[in-house]
Amino acid sequence: MSRRKKVSVCIATFNGAKYLYKQINSILLQMEEQDEIIISDDSSTDNTLHILKSFNDKRIKIYPNQAFKNPIFNFENALKNASGDYILLADQDDIWVAGKVEAFINAFQNYDMVVSDHVVFNEEEIVYKSFFELVPSKPGIVHNLKKNTYYGCCMGFKREILKKALPFPKDIPMHDIWLGFVSDIYFKSTFINYPYTLYRKHGSNVSNATEIYSGNTIWIKIKNRINIIKYLPLLLTR
Repeated sequence: MSRRKKVSVCIATFNGAKYLYKQINSILLQMEEQDEIIISDDSSTDNTLHILKSFNDKRIKIYPNQAFKNPIFNFENALKNASGDYILLADQDDIWVAGKVEAFINAFQNYDMVVSDHVVFNEEEIVYKSFFELVPSKPGIVHNLKKNTYYGCCMGFKREILKKALPFPKDIPMHDIWLGFVSDIYFKSTFINYPYTLYRKHGSNVSNATEIYSGNTIWIKIKNRINIIKYLPLLLTR
């Protein structure tokens, strides 16, 4: 019996020591021998690297001492070093639910981009049992320009998407919005109505993508949309 295609999980870390162990462990439990976790670390000053090395697992590949000071390009570096046929993104402070990798691989038989629902929780309680029930999440350029529902922490895609998406333009609002935009133009996306990610809400979250209301002003929202749309001619030449 042949092994399934290789999975790369890409994580951009920065001072993630507080929650990182549980996240890495929840991912490793779902991975096979040929899979890999690609870590691009943006010069953490806490115990992030020590925790990663403590797993002593050859599937964990660390790219330390990066100096992006930017999660978008830290993720891009991880993606550039990934070698898998299927690529899943993960945040450093979440937890993966059992069965996530298998569910995504099954969905990849018919789709190029997969996004799952997620539970939102904090230190005391579950905040939302299903984010999709609160925010309608689906493919579509117009829908996602109004409110982005391509959540990076819940996203996976086939390698072919990277051929169009990389390199990232310098002023995109976030990497997940860009990847979703690329998929909507060239590929086929699906959204799974099952919460395969436990999204940890705390005071230091980098992205507000999984907030019902982002908190951005109308002008920032308009600027973000313009910074996506203006790269359409670039995409058409890739």
